[in-house]
Amino acid sequence: MSANGPLGPLVKHVPIAGGAMLYNAALARNWQPEWFDPQYWAAQGRLTGTARGRGTAHFVQVEGRELVLRHYRRGGLLARRFGDRYPWHGELNTRPFAEWLLTHRLHRAGLPVPLPIAARYLREGRYYRGDLITERLAATQSLTAVLEDAPVPLLTWIAIGRCIRRFHDLGVDHADLNAHNVLIGAETVYLVDFDRCRLRPDGFWRDGNLVRLRRSLEKVTYALPAERFTEADWHALLGGYQSPPAPPARAA
Repeated sequence: MSANGPLGPLVKHVPIAGGAMLYNAALARNWQPEWFDPQYWAAQGRLTGTARGRGTAHFVQVEGRELVLRHYRRGGLLARRFGDRYPWHGELNTRPFAEWLLTHRLHRAGLPVPLPIAARYLREGRYYRGDLITERLAATQSLTAVLEDAPVPLLTWIAIGRCIRRFHDLGVDHADLNAHNVLIGAETVYLVDFDRCRLRPDGFWRDGNLVRLRRSLEKVTYALPAERFTEADWHALLGGYQSPPAPPARAA
């Protein structure tokens, strides 16, 4: 199994009834299929909350680590017909495996992403369903939530631009770069949600990512005070994006 790079010996691929799962054995030993079921965690008293989006994300507390369990579900008009089913085009093309493997690659490269824990698909004829578990990023807020509370400092906009540039320099074409998928921590900016993302040679897709983010920022701040998102903010982000990357640290 490949994700455009070595996965490491602790990545386990395990066949299960109706499908297969991937997990990082260093973080989740003896992973069981029922751990993808929110009801299992509720019965254990380890379900700590939920968040609504296209589907429902469940927050789970396990051995001092808070995890996010997400079931893949379609949006838009296709949701009415297919719900949570996706056409089968091979194991590596399932959305949970593709997202897990890419996130694992990015984490190993040192990029600020959630730690991938486990992924699963269950095949039913020409279709499959899927789930993904990642570590929850503690003490972070989406850029959307931050903007709803107050203006964002220019230094944070610069940091957002620099963060995006790091991903682009590795060839990460983020399929849904928006204000909800940029998380702001006390010292770090993260990108999340790598569903349908891929690694690509350099190209105009970089501009497409930035245009999508700009449209998202305009949408989420439309009804907010004008100072929540200004041209100066956007130029600060672009300035951070265009600044040269920091040189690698010298070994001691």
